[in-house]
Amino acid sequence: MMEDAALYGQASWFQATARQRVAGLLDLNSFTEFLGPSERIQSPHLHLFDLPSAFDDGVVIGRGKLGGKDVLVAAQEGQFMGGTFGEVSGAKMVGLIRAARDHKSLPQTILLLLDSGGVRLQEANAGELAVSELMRAIVQARSAGVAVIALVGGKAGAFGGAGLTAATCSRVVVSEQGRLAVSGPEVIETNKGVEEFDSKNKALVWSTDGGKNRRLLGGADAFTEDSMEGFRAAAMALLAKVPAFDLKTMQAEQERLAARQERFGACDDAVSMWRILGIKDPEAMRDMNSKEFAALASGIKEANHDAR
Repeated sequence: MMEDAALYGQASWFQATARQRVAGLLDLNSFTEFLGPSERIQSPHLHLFDLPSAFDDGVVIGRGKLGGKDVLVAAQEGQFMGGTFGEVSGAKMVGLIRAARDHKSLPQTILLLLDSGGVRLQEANAGELAVSELMRAIVQARSAGVAVIALVGGKAGAFGGAGLTAATCSRVVVSEQGRLAVSGPEVIETNKGVEEFDSKNKALVWSTDGGKNRRLLGGADAFTEDSMEGFRAAAMALLAKVPAFDLKTMQAEQERLAARQERFGACDDAVSMWRILGIKDPEAMRDMNSKEFAALASGIKEANHDAR
């Protein structure tokens, strides 16, 4: 059993399903699911488009333990409609966070396993509302002392509403595969043309939206290898480093973002920003393994701020 657990810990987060990630992240057999598939709470809209629905609507929520600490968890299933936000999936996440805000008897740490391309187009208005309610719920929960940690490393990335949601969290963990942005590459190309952003240029996409760039520029607080154990260790390390959510924190964050805009505003690609950061051979950074990169990032001032 211990050997199986060790092997599972090395399994890829990127390739895993939402349920596999929850099982690999939390202490063994500690997870209790809320509103599971047996409840059959699914989207009321997808059948109108002759699309299949899921009994959990692509979101797994519940409670468990991480390193012995009680936590709440919400995990998006990126393999169901790209992990998109719909009426039901959004309500499950919002309800979980509001419950933590309102009931101190519940765990006061929430782990959001984000894996989403944004709002579900078939439920556009409901999805947009769900994202806005989720962001407000996170801010209110943080104001009440709840820690909300986002983990990003799935196939769908964290774009659109998921990217905005990550930005409202207390801390963010990302892997190299964990793309994070407001607008996805295809959205930018569709609206601005391939000359602005070529979504098929994988090197461009990963260097711009990928975890390494997000970590170096301070958009993520921890970088991990693509494994269950990597995300588990990173999340546990951040539990003790959650900042207070107050005016001082917000002012410091605003100052940091303004300074970043001034410093990198004229740059037209990631490599030029890495060069400004003082990385001697920025081109070689793409090929660094996770441990080498983590050591590099730990020495970059921009990547290690106290404001978030």
